[in-house]
Amino acid sequence: MIYDKKGMETEDVIAYQEREKSRIAYEVEADFNRRREERRTLESSWILNLNFLSGNQYCDVSPLGDIVEEDQRFYWQSRRVFNHIAPMVDARVTTLEKLKPELVVRAFSDEEGDVKAAKLATGILKYVQGRIGLNDLIARATVWSETCGTSFYKVGWNEKGGRQVAVDEAGQPIFEGEVQVSVVPPFELFPDRLDAESFEDLTSVIHARAVPVSYIEEQFGVSMYGEEITSLQGYTEPSAGRLPIQMTRGSSATVKDAVILIERYTRPSVATPQGKLEIVAGGKLLYEGALPFINGERNERGFPFVKQDSMPMPGAFFSSSVIDRLIPVQRAYNAVRNRKHEFLNRLSMGVLTVEDGSIDTEELSEEGLLPGKVIVYRQGGKAPEMLDCGSVPNEFKEEEDRLQKEFSLISGIKDLTENSTITRVTSATGLQLLLAQDESRLTPSIRSIEEARREIGRQILRLYRQFAGTARLMTLTGENKKTQVHYFNATNLNVSDLQFEDRQSSSPEEKKATLLKLYEAGLLTGEDGKITAENKHRILDAFGFGGYENAKDISALHIGKASEENLDLKGVELAPDSYDDHDLHIIEHTRYLLSGEFKKIKDKEVVKKRFERHMKMHKKMKKENGGEGESTAVQENKGGNV
Repeated sequence: MIYDKKGMETEDVIAYQEREKSRIAYEVEADFNRRREERRTLESSWILNLNFLSGNQYCDVSPLGDIVEEDQRFYWQSRRVFNHIAPMVDARVTTLEKLKPELVVRAFSDEEGDVKAAKLATGILKYVQGRIGLNDLIARATVWSETCGTSFYKVGWNEKGGRQVAVDEAGQPIFEGEVQVSVVPPFELFPDRLDAESFEDLTSVIHARAVPVSYIEEQFGVSMYGEEITSLQGYTEPSAGRLPIQMTRGSSATVKDAVILIERYTRPSVATPQGKLEIVAGGKLLYEGALPFINGERNERGFPFVKQDSMPMPGAFFSSSVIDRLIPVQRAYNAVRNRKHEFLNRLSMGVLTVEDGSIDTEELSEEGLLPGKVIVYRQGGKAPEMLDCGSVPNEFKEEEDRLQKEFSLISGIKDLTENSTITRVTSATGLQLLLAQDESRLTPSIRSIEEARREIGRQILRLYRQFAGTARLMTLTGENKKTQVHYFNATNLNVSDLQFEDRQSSSPEEKKATLLKLYEAGLLTGEDGKITAENKHRILDAFGFGGYENAKDISALHIGKASEENLDLKGVELAPDSYDDHDLHIIEHTRYLLSGEFKKIKDKEVVKKRFERHMKMHKKMKKENGGEGESTAVQENKGGNV
């Protein structure tokens, strides 16, 4: 027999491990079912919101929590839908999508190392945003948050992303890895507490979704049998045998040969300093280990999720949606419009009163009052006559107008053409103030989107710091849209010392108007009354003509060349070129000698003398070329930073 250290036989150890895996899988599935049952009412309200958004507005939540169709009281009643919720949500989403603040990292200090780290982090964020389509992901998540109240992002690391760097012994390619961001609908996320307001208040969170069994075999190497899972998000409660989340219009998803993949993330504690991740599917434990990503503020392992809210609620993890508030108004509006149309039908088609037995009522009911129809009634009887239904009451129009105003009031979106004050406002500034006033109702949603974007940026940088390694190659866009190839390692991303700049969430039109006002006030010009080269580039870039400025302004190229020379001069002697802008080069070399990064260099005196000799050659070449004072680029940059 083979024994382990505790004296147990190998067969007994294997049996014990299998029992432990089965116990963990059962406990995780039971925890998932419990959390789902606790929030059934929330899921039902989300389904109701989706129904009203899509136009199925004659349904409600039953006492059992299911979505049921409302019965028609009379067969002749009109049940048309006049959907005002969809355009209101579209207007909110469109307004929120216009506000796309850039992720710009601010240096912790003015030291050269911190400035370069901030530029590198900003370049990485721009690169990742374009590669993963972050704006499109935020637009998708915004639709979910505006519909259900809350949406989530999952920020992880894909080991099979990026460039291929090597081949393993089996001949399989090895990639450098890349950040991966996906949108997680609220149906798929299950917190351990519904009264927590953020992820910081949670101990654990479950991410559950339906996946094909082929995915399980590919990712975990485990074969299992699947089944057809039908519900809104592709999973249903295994033990219930019913569909607690089911649309009434047949828009639910069906995943064939699938299982529910449950991922439970547990926050680090004294017992588990690195946290815990347990993955279960089909009653089997597929993975158990520490949390995979170091994405916390203090280099801690945390949840790979970011939360985005529409209308935050106190003491609630899932926020409220504007549709929750619009549903009662939409029901009343549908009722008013339908009753109004029924009244109009009575007026146009008429209501006949006839004496019993005087005419054939069945024939009249089938054919109606055709033009030129001859009505024969019993001799001696009373002739049929039209019932006077009066006219459409003014109360219908008044109630309809009140409900339309409630739509605008509740949604925070109002058409300026409906406002009578628009005719009295003639200036662009006044119109802009009215627009800003209307968008002020969207401040909670705007703030949540901005914070979610910043948190995604933080986690992206922390993942690069964890997985970038010692030599990571990346093509980044530098100053003046110049493409540059950077080699960097994880130590260059000291994320704990980096902060995001607060950019105003203003539209492009507002930015252009502000720039024009600053120019008219003379705040963008130098002492000589001319616009500096730096401000000229920023203004043209804001108006969408950045490429035009790049084609003419070469000062940034000279500064970039001087910065590269600063790195070379630390190790070797370097002679200037005849076409260099000597003034710009001298200023850039002097700036480097005064920076904190230069103070950290070993053999500072040797490197300093090398820089002095290089700058003397610049001065000598400038004198030999004619001895002019300052170059054109320096003259243009007077009044601003070079």
